[in-house]
Amino acid sequence: MSETPTNTLQYRLDGREDAPVLVIGPSLGTTLHMWDRQIPELTRQWRVVRFDLPGHGGAPARPFMSVAELGDRLLATLDDLGVQRFGYAGCSIGGAVGLDLALRAPHRVASLALVAASPRFGSADEFRQRGVIVRTNGLEPIARTAPEQWFTPGFAAAQPAIVEWAVQMVRTTDPGCYIGACEALAVFDVREALGRIGVPALVLVGSEDQVTGPAEARTLVAGIADARLAVVPGASHLAPVEQPAAVTELLTHHFAGVVHDTQSALPAPPMPPVSAPVVPVAEIAAAGTEPEPAGAVRPDPYDTGLKLRREILGDAHVDQVLQDGFAADLQSLVTRYAWGELWSRDGLDRRTRSCVTLAALITGGHLDALADHTRAALRNGLTPDEIAEVVLQTSVYCGLPAAESALRVVGRVIKEETTPQA
Repeated sequence: MSETPTNTLQYRLDGREDAPVLVIGPSLGTTLHMWDRQIPELTRQWRVVRFDLPGHGGAPARPFMSVAELGDRLLATLDDLGVQRFGYAGCSIGGAVGLDLALRAPHRVASLALVAASPRFGSADEFRQRGVIVRTNGLEPIARTAPEQWFTPGFAAAQPAIVEWAVQMVRTTDPGCYIGACEALAVFDVREALGRIGVPALVLVGSEDQVTGPAEARTLVAGIADARLAVVPGASHLAPVEQPAAVTELLTHHFAGVVHDTQSALPAPPMPPVSAPVVPVAEIAAAGTEPEPAGAVRPDPYDTGLKLRREILGDAHVDQVLQDGFAADLQSLVTRYAWGELWSRDGLDRRTRSCVTLAALITGGHLDALADHTRAALRNGLTPDEIAEVVLQTSVYCGLPAAESALRVVGRVIKEETTPQA
């Protein structure tokens, strides 16, 4: 394993030093060892660079908040190794990194293999909900359900040692880094940019993958000009583990015709990030407010407010309230001023604004809005215990009846939001 400065990733090198370079990325919750069974064959032709996600496999726990940020760390790692041009294969979030690099640094990526990948992973609500569950319950609920997400039932029954290995990988992941990865996937969306990818791509998916299955794979193939689809029978999400020989053969064939120049000149400046990163709360709190130039025309805060409202309250909730045509003017006012003007200010971080909002809603007895903002507070990083403390604080200053009513609402919402799905 390598030493890892703050802007790079933990990695492992296999193969001849003079061989062309193939970079391989893991899935969320796994380590670089998910590719162990591909290495003997791949290293016949390639110098293989495998990397761990932050907080995975013993890597330093330095959370990333966007796929683009993870891609930048990978490029910094490859710069340190003197690697300028490479083939890239990645599974799930590792595939998202490949898509990001092919869009922002196309001069460096010679060819792509996208395994169990998607241009948009589920919904933002789904991943933020997963972050709430991990923040509240730790990674044990995710670890227990990982085998059924990653493997077909027959494989899981026949390979208990591999199932246990998979569970342990998740259990030993840093929760903060896992939550950060969920936030990164919540905002990742390159569907409209796929046509800009100009490198040959193999889109590989397990026929039984229920996470990012054949439908998502076909979306990638339809959007990328030079892409072909390979469906691996009898495999689920972690096809490289479940069907190693088939995956290895497909990868070897795909990359065989690619010539890599690892001694090329320094790369051109990368393009702007495809998906805007979520700014960490600490950075938001520390940032100053730049004064507006005299005579400057302020942009309409509606778009900013709508984006922030969706991030904090969830797409499902926002879509529901915006469907009410009778309340359209009011909802526009709320989006523009409450979210675009107030919640977007730099003076307080989101956690603090959630605390203030909860206290204000309890004081006013606005229990419906309290339920919505309890969900928002969980997404903004407050724990159930911290939310309970906010309610307790209001009992003295707002009255016991108000606090008791609030506690019933808060308790119900917390139970709904933090109970892992069966």
